[in-house]
Amino acid sequence: MKMIQKRGKFEYAKFMLTWLLLITFLSMETLADEPMTRLRPVVPDHHLSFPHDYGAHQDFRIEWWYITGWLESGDNKPLGFQVTFFRYATDQNHDNPSHFAAKYLIIAHLALSDPSAGKLMHQEKTLREGFGLAYAKQGNTDVKLDDWYLVREDNGRYQVDMRADEFGLQLSLAPTQAVLLQGDEGFSRKGPKPEQASYYYSEPHLRVTGTVFRNNKPVAVNGSAWLDHEWSTAYLDSDADGWDWVGANLDDGSALMAFQIRGKNGGKVWAYAALRDPSGEVRFFNPDQVEFTPLRTWKSPHTEAVYPVAMHIRTDDIEWRLTPMLDDQELDSRQSTGAVYWEGAVTLTKNQQPAGRGYLELTGYVRPLAL
Repeated sequence: MKMIQKRGKFEYAKFMLTWLLLITFLSMETLADEPMTRLRPVVPDHHLSFPHDYGAHQDFRIEWWYITGWLESGDNKPLGFQVTFFRYATDQNHDNPSHFAAKYLIIAHLALSDPSAGKLMHQEKTLREGFGLAYAKQGNTDVKLDDWYLVREDNGRYQVDMRADEFGLQLSLAPTQAVLLQGDEGFSRKGPKPEQASYYYSEPHLRVTGTVFRNNKPVAVNGSAWLDHEWSTAYLDSDADGWDWVGANLDDGSALMAFQIRGKNGGKVWAYAALRDPSGEVRFFNPDQVEFTPLRTWKSPHTEAVYPVAMHIRTDDIEWRLTPMLDDQELDSRQSTGAVYWEGAVTLTKNQQPAGRGYLELTGYVRPLAL
């Protein structure tokens, strides 16, 4: 009987934890459409300041540090990887002095694309900030969630250590180029209204060295990566249904970032692209100059979502073609952010010539589960 009682208490605790997480993320969706008096809006004519803006911005609702890249091991077999840390302000307990008050949530996603495995391997974690177990510090990049962390050193080098049961990463990422400010000096529009925006910068062509762990076996790797850091309070148009995004390190030293926000009617709500050449000159493209056209789709056997995994992108007079490393690069994060999205390593051609490698992100292709 005691064993049954203990089991019952354990199942009840699991139920309550799941329910609390569900309430939290439902609240996150609700708050996205409501004014948040304590949190600051994103405004134009704001100048980013470094190194301060490498760190967390706790006066904004949502923030993420996002790294994607291509790696090669000693056998020259390519691997793709994704590391993302999210900081979310709940805006519910700001004046509560208790250390248990859930003022901020820290969420992390880890993924590895390995053609030999035939699918994306991924892991996710979520904790409320506090007790030294989870935090996003101000002043410089220093984000931690349990035993996962992303830290930027004073010399600009990033250190990543994230390990799961079946795979993991321990990487060092060194900058080789200047920060790329997206939009208007870091003010990145995400819709037709000025308030639909974020602060956004990228660090392309990070030089990567380190170790990939598979079944606790270390393999030395090297490669290149792309880092995005973005923060905002509320910026998507009410008609937005998802987005398509690509960040790519090109073979000649150029860097390309492009995205479109898709509307619920299938049209384009907004679009943008930036192309920096090897000399550092940046060419910006307005919404009319950016088009995403699916070339081939893949239907997920996990969610039945249909993703345009091969994509044609036009940036004014330049034609890009994106081809996935493998089709099954779907990431199911319903246990953390509540979203399912496709996040995959791709190769690029420019005007039909090999051009580089990057990552394609496709969101909004999976409908939320009915409660």
